[in-house]
Amino acid sequence: MIDIHTHVIRLWGGRPGGRGMEVVTEKEILKAMDSRGAERFVVLPAGVSPEVPCFYTGPEDILKFYKKHPDRVIPFCDVDPRSGTNSPDSDFSWILGYYKDAGCKGLGEMTANLYFDDPRCLNLYRQAAKFGFPILFHLYDRLGGSYGLADDKGLPRLERAMKECPDTIFIGHAMTFWAEISADVPEEERAGYPDGKVKAPGRLQKLLAKYPNLYGDLSAGSGLNAITRDKEYGYKFLEEFQDKLMFGTDISSNKKIIPHVEYFKEVKEGKKISMKAYEKIMQKNAIRVLKLKG
Repeated sequence: MIDIHTHVIRLWGGRPGGRGMEVVTEKEILKAMDSRGAERFVVLPAGVSPEVPCFYTGPEDILKFYKKHPDRVIPFCDVDPRSGTNSPDSDFSWILGYYKDAGCKGLGEMTANLYFDDPRCLNLYRQAAKFGFPILFHLYDRLGGSYGLADDKGLPRLERAMKECPDTIFIGHAMTFWAEISADVPEEERAGYPDGKVKAPGRLQKLLAKYPNLYGDLSAGSGLNAITRDKEYGYKFLEEFQDKLMFGTDISSNKKIIPHVEYFKEVKEGKKISMKAYEKIMQKNAIRVLKLKG
């Protein structure tokens, strides 16, 4: 099993207006991954973009962790698209090359609150592709109020980016991405957890089917909600898009409930999807997309 989405938090500043949080240290995440059966796991930087106000872990912190456990930790880097000259012409090759040489396998979690197709973002996407870095992004429904790349209903900005950056692999995450699994998602629920039956496949399925450079990160409440709000459809979705989905948890707190492992255990034991699909989602797709050794 490979977990595509975890965090180790170095500095915790408290979530403004929110509840307390017991963050996960290096020792604790190793224990958590052991208990869940994850042989390897991606560790993502957090707080590189200023819209994330509550915790910070930089790429250098993750690279130190990676050096201690190179057989388990899969390091990602992150760069804010406004860095450098804050323009569509910023040259990121020097820093991306540095992270590539240090062992990073991708870029993310990208959390800058800019439109997905902002020219500064497109510039970063293209340059990341030159270094073989997939982009794992957090999607939000608007500018302002929180973190995450912003898109409109139907994900037109994501589609434009995939068209203009065909060599860039995009891995989607968070509520606004997964809400689009249903065609009838209300505008007011795009940043939440829509419930009920998936009466008709949404825009997400059309994009996953059409674009070879789009993948889905099943982590967090958003990913799990998408495949459990309508369990029977969820099994169908996992089977249909077995080549485009990756298991993840988004663990970042000792208090955070992570039922993903239990769900997939039930899926496997109940033979809800084929073993071929199960193995791709739980490990093989991550190996292929991140170019890992099997």
